[in-house]
Amino acid sequence: MNPLHARYPFFDGAREAVEASGVALPTLIADDAPAVARGRERVERALLSGTTESETPREWSTQDELLSYPIARILVSLIDAPAAVRKYAAAEAATAADHFAEDFSSTDDGLKSTNQRTVSLDDVLREFDLADDVIAEPPERGRDPDWFRVALGSYLTLSNADWGDGWRLVNREVVDGAVRVERADLTRLLREAVERRVADGLPFQVRGTAGGDAIADSLESEIGTLRDLLADRRDVRQIDTVAPDLFPPCMSHLLDRVRRDNELDAHSTFALTAFLTGIGMDTDEVVQFYRDTTLDEETIRYQTEYLRDDTGAQFAAPTCATMQAYGDCVNKDERCETIAHPMSYYEKALDEADDVREWREA
Repeated sequence: MNPLHARYPFFDGAREAVEASGVALPTLIADDAPAVARGRERVERALLSGTTESETPREWSTQDELLSYPIARILVSLIDAPAAVRKYAAAEAATAADHFAEDFSSTDDGLKSTNQRTVSLDDVLREFDLADDVIAEPPERGRDPDWFRVALGSYLTLSNADWGDGWRLVNREVVDGAVRVERADLTRLLREAVERRVADGLPFQVRGTAGGDAIADSLESEIGTLRDLLADRRDVRQIDTVAPDLFPPCMSHLLDRVRRDNELDAHSTFALTAFLTGIGMDTDEVVQFYRDTTLDEETIRYQTEYLRDDTGAQFAAPTCATMQAYGDCVNKDERCETIAHPMSYYEKALDEADDVREWREA
């Protein structure tokens, strides 16, 4: 199988490769093949860490990686929750954006692999029928293009004014039916194209279809585990107070690490960002909170956006059990022994504090 298909399983060519492989997904699932475990990891990582990248990439073959994608789509469909679809599609898109950045850099340097492990920007534009709608401006000698012109129709289709004022047409240069964008903005538009393609058709009917009941029964254990992870989303009282001195020890530790070392694992960044969003911080405030770190602003903005649902409600940080499983539950104190969720810790800390110093007023 082509490694490129495993790297970008939502490409049309990857779907055709799965169909041509002759592998029967029901048999694969019934046999509990490695691709099933990778598919479960794919969804689990999406729900917890905002990525579908494997933590142990060398463990999986190219076929395992490719087949894990349709299995992950089955799992998301069986979870049957809008939040699962949104978080999964966003995580696949975020992972693809990271791959795009790596691949575009190597292909720009003329290092494209002969066994098709990487794609160029032109490849991706063709994949999403954007080749005629995106034109690179002539770069300075010896440099890659930094600016592009995107056809107005495609720009309006893929962009969202909720991304910030900078995305509104009134703040853009529009000439001859095209919008001028920087390279980073073009990557953001491509990430949106990926997210929409991944979400398209999800969830689909599994039970009640030919072989669907057997598939659902075989995946019952995986579905239960994933639903429990999704249940990390909880109804909490409306909080709109940012008091870092009262953060639970786990979040204080993550914040100290990201400011001191400028590095966090993806699941740790996700947990901290979810917590900040859950205590009432909007996207601009979260970005400002991370201002002294090297975390990518665009990534943080994107992650913050999909931590909210259509009604504006927020996803709380993972539970204490999940934080412990990932090694992020540290420096426990007496209050930790009485709660099961970082948000519960923070609620109690606010209730019991004699003096609350609001970060926004500093």
